[in-house]
Amino acid sequence: MLALGKNQNLVALGLLLAAWVSAASAAPAPVASLQTLHWWTSASERRAADVLGARLADEGVTWKDEAIAGGAGVGAGKVLKSRVLAGDAPDAMQLIGTAIGEWADAGLLLEIDKVAQADNWRGVLFPAISQLVEHRQHVFGVPLGIHRINSLFYNQKLFRKYKLAPPATWAELAQAARVLQAAGVTPLAQSSEPWQVATLFENLILAEGGPAYYRALFVAQTAQATGDHRLVQALERLRIMKAWAGKPVPERAWTAIVRQLANGEAAMVVMGDWAKAELNEWGLQAGVEFGCVAMPGTDNYHLYSVDTLAMFASDYSRMPAQEKLASIAVRPSVQAEYNRLKGSVPVRRDADTAKMDSCARASWNAFAKGGTQQIPSMAHRMAADEESREAIIAEIYRYFMDDRITPGETQKRLDMILRGFRLRKRGNEGPPSA
Repeated sequence: MLALGKNQNLVALGLLLAAWVSAASAAPAPVASLQTLHWWTSASERRAADVLGARLADEGVTWKDEAIAGGAGVGAGKVLKSRVLAGDAPDAMQLIGTAIGEWADAGLLLEIDKVAQADNWRGVLFPAISQLVEHRQHVFGVPLGIHRINSLFYNQKLFRKYKLAPPATWAELAQAARVLQAAGVTPLAQSSEPWQVATLFENLILAEGGPAYYRALFVAQTAQATGDHRLVQALERLRIMKAWAGKPVPERAWTAIVRQLANGEAAMVVMGDWAKAELNEWGLQAGVEFGCVAMPGTDNYHLYSVDTLAMFASDYSRMPAQEKLASIAVRPSVQAEYNRLKGSVPVRRDADTAKMDSCARASWNAFAKGGTQQIPSMAHRMAADEESREAIIAEIYRYFMDDRITPGETQKRLDMILRGFRLRKRGNEGPPSA
């Protein structure tokens, strides 16, 4: 949200809502189009979004596309805030993770309980997905697909040439990097774009500390977690992996990083499985030109991000069209088609894994285990509120870019930053009741 405390954000958005509602006229005739704001701009993302548009058109509603370029939705988020401030919110918006609850608390999102009940979402969705799209006992989000963030992709030709096996441990990963470097091959494709650095780092935290430590650091944000030696270990390994990417590490879009892998300019990339979709778009197939495994040390876990849409409640004449989109998105056939093109896996527990490729099947099966093996991604807005997420990413990025900063210094700064958020949260909650 905006660069304010959470309560201040909600007050500001509440004021926007009041202005918005007062400007709304009596409901006109229902409209047959929906403007949808999102950040699906790569070739594979566009094709996945087109599936939603085509199925919506089958129901007599036009998908009016509003795609904003920018990794991790940074640009789209800014556009959304400015449009809400101007009283011109889109009909639907790609909102993910904690942002759904923040916008819902401001009273700006449409409740889609009727659709969820009619289509039995509670019965067909994974429990974690139901919890994600519900807030204060109402459904506000439309789940589309589950991305596995702890994915390592590797170039099959290079691995065969140098007789390398897919790494399953840190030792095997480091050995593969040494072999590749000795042969003059860049081991790792990596960008210095902040969200991509954070994605690599959270993989290392999960690999080093496991789910309990990951949650303590990024979800609960405890003092014990920031003081733990495993944070230092992950920071040290982040710097080691940076060296595998060559010098300097430029800031490039994720599609350019994946292209390095496809062209054989680099042997590996750690990225969410949207990378697989882009490789497929270029005519490359899992098990042939590239392989995929879990990030070494995380095989039993699913570090996830979930694509979701939310509907804005500014004009209730649009509700029938918005509800159609919500219902369409969760249908089994749409789920299968959308996720095949997007690289993600369906949010439904009854998905047909026989029709998935090996990467998707491994992802879906890992998520289906449930419980502590499902870990919400910090980098991709599943684990923390926007303000603390941005602060963590900024500090990790600072460390990544400046080799003079030690892991210990970054640990101390993260401890100080998260302590400040804890104190502020306690202040907002007020004293305990008698």
